[in-house]
Amino acid sequence: MNYSSAARQYQQVNVQSSVVDATPHRLIQMLFEGALGRIAQAKGAMLRSDVASKGELIGKAVNIVQGLQGSLSDTEGGDLAANLDQLYDYIVRTLIAANRNNDPSQLDECGRLLGEIKSAWDQLPEQREAP
Repeated sequence: MNYSSAARQYQQVNVQSSVVDATPHRLIQMLFEGALGRIAQAKGAMLRSDVASKGELIGKAVNIVQGLQGSLSDTEGGDLAANLDQLYDYIVRTLIAANRNNDPSQLDECGRLLGEIKSAWDQLPEQREAP
């Protein structure tokens, strides 16, 4: 996995957690948490008709999902990585459509999908990599 790319995406959305000391496993968890949080905040902004905040938060969620997508490894992940790549692409497109259509149900769908992936990731045992 390309963790440095994922770390850069995470830092670019101004998340207040330290990624410097995070293990690769924890970093991915933080990315999921960040994306889910931005989606929930975007839905709130959407429901309040706060167009500027909605667009900014959806943009941040898109960046995080693209960071997750960029962390996939074709050589190590095989079919699973390919399937996740397609799913992340779908989520990004759906987030953009939610923004364009002002549709909170599309944000809910993205949150549900990311929540399911995060739940599976949380079940994986953490492997420490040598520094």
